[in-house]
Amino acid sequence: MSLTIEVNNNRMFAEQGDTILDVLNRNGMSVPTLCHMKGLIPTGSCRMCVVEVHGRRNLVTACSEPVCDGMQISTHSARVVESRKTIVELLLSNHPDDCLYCERNGNCELQKLSEDLNVRERRISGQKNNYKLDVSSSSIVRDPAKCILCGRCVRVCEEIEAVSAIEFVGRGSKTFIDTSFNHGLNLSSCVNCGQCIMVCPTGALKEKSHLTETKDYLSNPDKVTVIQYAPSISVSLAEEFGIPAGTNIIGKMNAALRRIGFNYVFDTSFSADLTIMEEASELVERVKKGENLPMITSCCPGWVKYAEGFHHDMIPNLSSCKSPQQMMGAIIKSYFAETEGIDPEKIYSVSVMPCTAKKFEQQREEMTHNGISDVDAVLTTRELARLIRLHGIDIQNLEPEIADSPLGTRSSAGKIFGASGGVMEAAIRTAHYMITGKEMVKFQVTAVRGFSGRKEAKVKVGELEVGVAVVSGLKNAEILLDEIRKGRNDIHFVEVMACPGGCINGGGQPIGAQEDAIKARMATLYDIDEKDAIKVSHKNPYIIELYSKFPGKPSGTKATNCFIHITKKGRN
Repeated sequence: MSLTIEVNNNRMFAEQGDTILDVLNRNGMSVPTLCHMKGLIPTGSCRMCVVEVHGRRNLVTACSEPVCDGMQISTHSARVVESRKTIVELLLSNHPDDCLYCERNGNCELQKLSEDLNVRERRISGQKNNYKLDVSSSSIVRDPAKCILCGRCVRVCEEIEAVSAIEFVGRGSKTFIDTSFNHGLNLSSCVNCGQCIMVCPTGALKEKSHLTETKDYLSNPDKVTVIQYAPSISVSLAEEFGIPAGTNIIGKMNAALRRIGFNYVFDTSFSADLTIMEEASELVERVKKGENLPMITSCCPGWVKYAEGFHHDMIPNLSSCKSPQQMMGAIIKSYFAETEGIDPEKIYSVSVMPCTAKKFEQQREEMTHNGISDVDAVLTTRELARLIRLHGIDIQNLEPEIADSPLGTRSSAGKIFGASGGVMEAAIRTAHYMITGKEMVKFQVTAVRGFSGRKEAKVKVGELEVGVAVVSGLKNAEILLDEIRKGRNDIHFVEVMACPGGCINGGGQPIGAQEDAIKARMATLYDIDEKDAIKVSHKNPYIIELYSKFPGKPSGTKATNCFIHITKKGRN
């Protein structure tokens, strides 16, 4: 049923069930919001989106107020603007005055609202919050003093990730957000995904930085510095420098990393190919034996920690493969070090990841070999951008360079790892070859592509019909696992990513990106896949060479014992 409303003396059309905010957004108009999250039930708690509805005594929240036929609305009347300004002034009354040093300076929603509403003096003074920093987590730092109680972090943790590591504590003016029993994030159910950072409007949440440590080792002449970067980094880093979303700047990024001072630059897409060789081999073996099915991917450390904490009974179903980050780290300090004649203890290995959970993964006990960590430091996309700026590098004007060989050579199957469904599609391509000895007629598995939180397909592999499922956002994983526990047996392989949309939307990616930008990143990865000549991991010539010289074969004894598989200890 079509409705007609009037907004600022302009006629607009709406549908039954629309909120005022829905109609405004569709018509290119905006009102500020703080608590609102697209796709979740509106709460109207922050009151920033209030508008004036003629005939109503009180202002109403645009995010939660349904439209009705003939409604007359003023979005920026003097009364409305004064109300919003007062809310911001109240938020600022007890907010820290450290904008110059804040992680979010220049990209803070509270700062922007203050500017938009012309808040230029402190009219309301309040007692400053005296909360302590929570630095207990290996991935995330909480600064409760900067929290404005919008609740977005609580909602994403509970309703998108099904973790509920943080919650509202106290009542009235004593309300704050904390972990259970105030024990710190390290003792909470937090899986380190960083989605709370992505939705936080201020600097109350940020990643634990490895920048200082990395800079120190870059200037140490006794260290050989090596850096790797995840498949999605090259299509998301551009946004940090004002380049259109989805632009692939891999060549310029390689050049920038060398100018910063890294001795070797590698593409983690290479070890993504290696992951597929191991994972596909493991899947084929499980399908033949009918054991521990469905097999579930283990690339996402947020998902692995979630499984360990919430779904312990499903741990035997997880692939035993390390993630591409850890595989590359292990290769660098074993095969590469041996080939180049470098003492592994002299190598300082850095990874650039779209994910804060990789910082947690890097320091896990089982990610070491003979006392040497696979990876020494993890930088997010945001941290890499800061490092580039710190060195005064104009990335837009650099001449493109290629990554170092052989560990920088990849197939496009390794590149699409950055998108939800990419791991699944790459694995299907290689598993098909391992089972049938033939390549797929059409490499693209469109059923597992896209931004949907859950995708399923039946794939014909020779005489077998393999059921596959792809989920992103741990709430979707929880629902699927419950179905499997209740007897669903038509799924053989499951890909799980903690972050909605996959690594392109990871907790370490540029903050404030709109859905169109995230989809542009995904589209670019698939465009690369469409254009590249080598579309399957098992045809990567350097993967073939690596197996001939070092591990022997996928799932072979040397591969298992040395660096390809996570030990059973890591699954306890």
